[in-house]
Amino acid sequence: MNLFDKIGIDSGYIIIIMLIIIIALFLYTFSLSNLIKKYKRRQDMFLQGNDGKNLEQAIINRFRELNEVKKTVNENNEIVKQLQTYSSFAFQKFAVNKYDAFEGMGGKTSFSLCVLTDNNDGFIISSVHNEIGGCFTYVKEIIRGESYVVLSSEEKKALETAKNRRSCLDD
Repeated sequence: MNLFDKIGIDSGYIIIIMLIIIIALFLYTFSLSNLIKKYKRRQDMFLQGNDGKNLEQAIINRFRELNEVKKTVNENNEIVKQLQTYSSFAFQKFAVNKYDAFEGMGGKTSFSLCVLTDNNDGFIISSVHNEIGGCFTYVKEIIRGESYVVLSSEEKKALETAKNRRSCLDD
């Protein structure tokens, strides 16, 4: 008599249980093998041909390159700030108002052109044209959106239109 018979357990059940455990262990070993291969590929990609001895030098080189990139970014940020400062003095807002200065005598050939900076400083050029007397051109200075010379209604319209335009510095 064998031991399992004395205990009252059928030996067939033991063999089936052992077989299930062996299959489960085989599947677990297979999944661990795939996981190891995955990590091996990651390690090879990380080392990129280095054998580990040069890894410290590679990391130091990457940090050096990173510091150079940070320095370049900081320099570029300073340049952008300077350009923003300079561009506030550039003409950025424009408006043209065409009109007929003398009804029926010149057509819509007269105009007022307003040119402003971001701070609404600039000028208005008005050209008044008629068929008889020719063309007269006037320039009026604009400081902080205001003129110290009386503006015609056409010039006021051009000024207001230009002031309401978005600056190139706006987001």
